[in-house]
Amino acid sequence: MIQSNNNLPLIVQIVGYKNTGKTTMVCRLTTYFKEASYRVGTIKRDAHDFQMDKPGTDTWLHQEAGAHITAISSSKRTAILKQNPDTLEQLISAMQGDVDVILIEGFKEASYPKIIMARNTSDLELLKTLLNPIALAYWPELIPSNNQITKEGDIQDTIPHLPIADHDQIYQIILKNQSTN
Repeated sequence: MIQSNNNLPLIVQIVGYKNTGKTTMVCRLTTYFKEASYRVGTIKRDAHDFQMDKPGTDTWLHQEAGAHITAISSSKRTAILKQNPDTLEQLISAMQGDVDVILIEGFKEASYPKIIMARNTSDLELLKTLLNPIALAYWPELIPSNNQITKEGDIQDTIPHLPIADHDQIYQIILKNQSTN
């Protein structure tokens, strides 16, 4: 089982701007961890007011009637709908004990280890502004060159730069990073 020193699951963030491949990366990494027999939880930040429950369903009717929290459970799954947002720490806490790995899509301001997704040169600014980057996953049209992202002494010199499709190597970097923490 993968766990950090404080008995939390392995937590990794996948961050980047819109349309940089964050969801695809979370899905690929989920598959890698599942194939290695880890229990995986995922958390996604949505910048918009999402609608998860379909209008007209019983749980939707409960929420429309004013329920603050609505839970639904079947023989195969459970969902809880709330009328208030939880913090990232609350979401992580709710998963503790149920998973070995938590992959977080977004929440750039958090301090967990991050895979930074870059499609355009302007995306590389995230390397300078975000805490705890462990790798850069870049699109084919953005082949990192020394004049784009590596300046002597910068953090960019110390983290791997990998093509976005190199999921296996990105997975290996996460495991390696885990073993050093």
